[in-house]
Amino acid sequence: MQTDIEIAQSATVEPIAAVAEKANIPSRYVEPYGRNKAKVHYNLLSDDIFSSANFDEPASASAKTDVSASHDATATPHAAPTSASNNADGHLVLVSAINPTSAGEGKTTTTVGLGDALRHIGKRSFIALREPSLGPVFGLKGGAAGGGFAQVVPMEDINLHFTGDFAAISAANNLLCALIDNHIHQGNALNIDTRSITFKRVMDMNDRALRQIVVGLGGKANGFTREEGFDITAASEVMAILCLANDLHDLKDRLGNIVIGYTMDGKPVCARELQAEGAMTALLKDALKPNLVQTLEGTPAFVHGGPFANIAHGCNSVIATKMALQLGEYAVTEAGFGADLGAEKFIDITCRTAGLMPDACVIVATVRALKMHGGASKNELATPNSAALEAGIPHLMQHLNNMQRVFNVPCVVAINKFPTDTPEELQLIENACKKLGVTCALSEVWEKGGKGGIALANAVVDACEHHNQTALTFAYQLSGSIQEAINTLAERIYHAAGVTYAPKASKEIARLEELGFGDLPICVAKTPASFSDDATLIGAPRDFKIFIRDVKVSAGAGFIVVYAGNVMTMPGLGKSPAALRIDVDDSGTITGLF
Repeated sequence: MQTDIEIAQSATVEPIAAVAEKANIPSRYVEPYGRNKAKVHYNLLSDDIFSSANFDEPASASAKTDVSASHDATATPHAAPTSASNNADGHLVLVSAINPTSAGEGKTTTTVGLGDALRHIGKRSFIALREPSLGPVFGLKGGAAGGGFAQVVPMEDINLHFTGDFAAISAANNLLCALIDNHIHQGNALNIDTRSITFKRVMDMNDRALRQIVVGLGGKANGFTREEGFDITAASEVMAILCLANDLHDLKDRLGNIVIGYTMDGKPVCARELQAEGAMTALLKDALKPNLVQTLEGTPAFVHGGPFANIAHGCNSVIATKMALQLGEYAVTEAGFGADLGAEKFIDITCRTAGLMPDACVIVATVRALKMHGGASKNELATPNSAALEAGIPHLMQHLNNMQRVFNVPCVVAINKFPTDTPEELQLIENACKKLGVTCALSEVWEKGGKGGIALANAVVDACEHHNQTALTFAYQLSGSIQEAINTLAERIYHAAGVTYAPKASKEIARLEELGFGDLPICVAKTPASFSDDATLIGAPRDFKIFIRDVKVSAGAGFIVVYAGNVMTMPGLGKSPAALRIDVDDSGTITGLF
């Protein structure tokens, strides 16, 4: 059996100029990075080519109603617009999943395969994905560009340095850190309290030794000595800003709003006061342009931005999603980890910020993973086990209930099929989904590419075009207190029995509300393995409490980061990281990359 990288390396793909032409992107906006990838200038969004008359294929027949992107649902509890102004004429399909297990779920593979399958049934589709981070690529996962015959290519480039976006984000982030320390060294005119600096350095690699460090050692010439630490680049506020910015002006404004810490008398200090936003924007002006690539079947795809959904908001860039919607009848995007993290943040943060709304949500599940959520061990997954599956199915039902009853988004379940799945096991899942009025479709895109996702594509089209669209709703209001928002999110989405707060978190919440940050959305950082903040509580747990240990404002990104349990913003490498199996031969051919 071929590995993912062998399949990708043996594929014949089109030149990126041909992909751009097929996608109706004028050449003046396309900036090639070699033969198989390109940047697309964000000014494309303001071009008048976005008229249905300019496309060879008919635009979607469904009508949309423009609404204000700033509508935050304060008039009707949790309500959002019935349709979003930036959805244009395209249908937005969000792909999420059950909570991840070591058995694997295949969310990115399903996203890519669905994009290809929509083309097979005559729909003009466009895919929008996040960029892989080098940390997981060399850590647990290996590659992250899909799998089998449902991949985006060139997979080696995408998984490694790609077009340099992560390097630019790291450089911009660390420039601000250097300016902070230099300002203190040069006399500290802003009276920054060095004990209250919240903005950290970053690098795009798993390195636990950098979680907590001391900088400025070695005497007066080497800067002021203080405690510091590193986050992984994907968790950087700069990454979130790049992904949520609408244009270059918005990017610069958001960078200026970053709160780096506080003065000795407790006032917030922003990057703008350090005159940092101009130089940071200069480093990011090209990174803001979405990266155009293609699938193995030639479906155009944007791969842009890479925040993690467990420690950040977990969605690709707003600019790329808007472009995909403008260029295609169907824009298929992905939210990281389980729907309790990525999908929730996509709706409660990204949709609030950008005025978007998903027309349908695909929840990816496997028989194997649901057995694990039902208590089966990994070495038992190939054996039929209806009891374990039935015990794990409530986990899937909880995600579906959240999406349909909390957010009012129609759902489709994609069962990523494995050879060991039995007809009886598949029927159990289908029967459970029917009780919620949810269509269940087998996905065989890993083995068959787009042809293996035709049933899924038809189900998605039916959900988008033939169901009555109700108003999108949010999980919590922004008009209450920060604690009210956190408590509501924990109870409605995680199904927790309550929330407890560390004294440090309660004190910070009080300060943020006093400073006027109390009306921002919530971005919870927690384990992706469970609805709870305890990775061992699999399935659909109840009677647990979420523990909030700390809170931080990301004013530039426009949300409040809430740290639950013992989640880390700088991962570490495992005992046998993927890096040990990655190599390159004398001809430059990479091996071992998943």
